[in-house]
Amino acid sequence: MSAKLKIGKLVVIGTGLIGGSFALALKRARAVKRVVGVGRTRRNLADAVRLKIIDEASRDPAHAVRDADLVLLATPVGQMPAVMTAIAPQLPAHAVVTDGGSTKRDVIACARRFLGGHIARFVPAHPIAGTEMSGATAAFAELFSGKNVILTPQPETAAAATRLVRQAWEACGARVVQLEAGEHDAILAAVSHLPHVIAFALVNMLAHRRNPGRLFGLSAGGLRDTVRIAGSSPEMWADICVANRDSLLAALEDYENELEGMRAAIECADVIELRRVFAAARGAREKWWIKKRP
Repeated sequence: MSAKLKIGKLVVIGTGLIGGSFALALKRARAVKRVVGVGRTRRNLADAVRLKIIDEASRDPAHAVRDADLVLLATPVGQMPAVMTAIAPQLPAHAVVTDGGSTKRDVIACARRFLGGHIARFVPAHPIAGTEMSGATAAFAELFSGKNVILTPQPETAAAATRLVRQAWEACGARVVQLEAGEHDAILAAVSHLPHVIAFALVNMLAHRRNPGRLFGLSAGGLRDTVRIAGSSPEMWADICVANRDSLLAALEDYENELEGMRAAIECADVIELRRVFAAARGAREKWWIKKRP
């Protein structure tokens, strides 16, 4: 399928980890002829050109999309309204627009409000891939290989637009899954957004202790593995938490209930209960996560 994909001009708005890796993967697959990258900082755009992630740099999204065939919105979700407003009047009738946002209901609402008649060629998407790094220098072509990408097309989304976006992600080596937007947001709140909140909170708790340098200096793999994602972009994750706050608050409440149960067992020195809880968690991890990894 990917061998047949030919994109004349790809515009990536947000040339960071996700946008840059998307461009590199499509270039590697020889599925795109020309890539224009749009960003806010000259340095990051210069890095993207130097690393051959993009062929041309622009700081004007409206100008960049004028003759685009495919547009990827790879900005933090909080920037979507402004970006969509800017590009809508200049989008060619044939252009397909997609995104890489970690939340979908809010992005879809923005598209309906700001893309106007182009909504039929907007395909909401979310690649379930990433690292704690950001910027063009963090991008690499293999980021999406074997990873899931979720599409949440709407009733008005043109089938041809969905097909193009599916083919593009498959050319990147991804597995494409289709979900309803609300289901996507509920799932990601539990398995992605909540872990990031926990990681940020844990680092802050330790940093506010009287001797943070000594604490971090004596830590080992357990803490490192737990808080790795606290190195992620604060701007991006603040936007995600606010955009998906209803689902995230529900996940937080469930997590707090689990913590309360463990706290009660610790206070009572209930070794049997702690062993039961820990064993159940280990069993679930082995059943649903470790054995499912590629």
